[in-house]
Amino acid sequence: MLAILGGLISACAAGPDLPRRHMISSANPLASEAGREMLRAGGSAVDAAIAAQMVLTLVEPQSSGIGGGAFLMHFRKADRKVEAYDGRETAPSTIQPNVFLTADGKRRSFRDVSTGGAAVGVPGVIRMLAMAHRDHGRLPWNRLFEPAIAYAENGFAVSPRLSKMISRAKDMKNFPAARAYFYTAAGDPLAVGHRLRNPGFAFTLRRIAREGAAAFYGGEIAADIAEAVQNAVRNPAEMTVADIVNYRAKKRIPVCAAYRTYRLCGMPPPTSGGLTTLQILGLLENFDIAGLRPGSLNTIHLISEASRLAYADRSQYIGDPDFVSVPVKGMLDRAYLRRRAGRITTTESMGKALPGRPPGAGKTQYAPDKRHGLPSTSHLSVIDRDGNAVSMTMSIERAFGSRLMVRGFLLNNQLTDFAYMPRRNGRLVANAVAPGKRPRSSMSPMLVFDKYGELFATVGSPGGSRIIAYVAKTLIGLLDWNLDMQAAIDLPTHVNRNGATEIEKGTDLEKWADDLRRLGHDVRIRALTSGLHGIRVTARGYDGGADKRREGLALGD
Repeated sequence: MLAILGGLISACAAGPDLPRRHMISSANPLASEAGREMLRAGGSAVDAAIAAQMVLTLVEPQSSGIGGGAFLMHFRKADRKVEAYDGRETAPSTIQPNVFLTADGKRRSFRDVSTGGAAVGVPGVIRMLAMAHRDHGRLPWNRLFEPAIAYAENGFAVSPRLSKMISRAKDMKNFPAARAYFYTAAGDPLAVGHRLRNPGFAFTLRRIAREGAAAFYGGEIAADIAEAVQNAVRNPAEMTVADIVNYRAKKRIPVCAAYRTYRLCGMPPPTSGGLTTLQILGLLENFDIAGLRPGSLNTIHLISEASRLAYADRSQYIGDPDFVSVPVKGMLDRAYLRRRAGRITTTESMGKALPGRPPGAGKTQYAPDKRHGLPSTSHLSVIDRDGNAVSMTMSIERAFGSRLMVRGFLLNNQLTDFAYMPRRNGRLVANAVAPGKRPRSSMSPMLVFDKYGELFATVGSPGGSRIIAYVAKTLIGLLDWNLDMQAAIDLPTHVNRNGATEIEKGTDLEKWADDLRRLGHDVRIRALTSGLHGIRVTARGYDGGADKRREGLALGD
């Protein structure tokens, strides 16, 4: 049914009757309906995003939620102002640099450290959304929680994806609260269609709706979060109530750059998403991508080579800017990217790329960090009746996060996005863990503007460190090949994170595997489950798209 709806939206993009008032695209139909309800009530793009995120916490708990973090890009049409809201989690004040190392200084496995208390960062979603609502909300704060509260109290049908993800997360049975919620009394994963109620989460939402963000960052809720981390059945850690009380969301300066005739704006560090996506496009601007066919051998090769160079810089330079100096301007310097693009040839792969030396890098040379996050995240895009837009990506890191459940919601394991080894060859890693620091992310919420400065698109995706490639692919489809939003999202995916060239399994791209190997690529064919959600502005109205690889839906009037 969802695939059929997605197809109808795509078909609609070619006809005359696109939505013109407002639109939201998110990872679950119930969340999209909640967002549209706010838009119909006269709410802003931020209002719709908040309502949708509360529902996603409930119906897509494996991917995001109020126990995690988010990045939000906002465009205000009245004055064409672009703002970046940082709700990334922070490390507790008592965290130690060796938290992810064995007693003899070796790297612990991800499976070992990602469950339980030690990987939990102080959640940032609620405080960030409260900040955005103060700036751009129209409807009362408490109104935005009503759909999620109703679903939590009355129940919702477990979706096919949620049921499948529960079945895969076998170790979740080791955590009492999660086991009681996600499994039957006999220990079986909840089946598709099971009506799932969450009165604990409804109570939590009522408190936050009534008392604001302070209800989450203090009092009983904060105490319960700290207790869950401290007394976790695996990897207990010393998060305190003070760590939660002292959390602050931040407004940061967006990173913006030109691509062809467009201007693109994304999130700055601590996420690597905005910078790395813009670097890939800046490198590709030196090639006639529009003259190539989507999915051709040359297209895959050139995008992969540009990605190698961008991911090499990502690994070397990007971390929390409150702790390390990130040469943002230098990494987007057009002359620098033109020199870097000179390393790309059409006849062979460069193999493993080395980081460059962008202007402003200074004397400090950080050691490279190879850490890649896991693909359990979510994204939503919104445009309201006044043309204001939101692009928001949110996450609890791996599927079902730390497995720790508090008051009806899951806590993140985002601290495993830090580098496990704080130093390499005697040099500090930019993404090394530290008290109060935000781990590097790959979340890439993007806003695109045409040559007149008008909003052209809002788009983003989940997918761990592959998010960057997913978003870059979609932007190339929109801007170089003039595809509609659904067609750009539907493009078969290929990813290179400065290593193997990954080809989406079951797509036409598989036919190029041997040719790519002859060019020197290490080719891997695998499932690449993006979750792209975007909206394109056209003369006929809003052209929305939702990734058929997941369960999303674009809705508008």
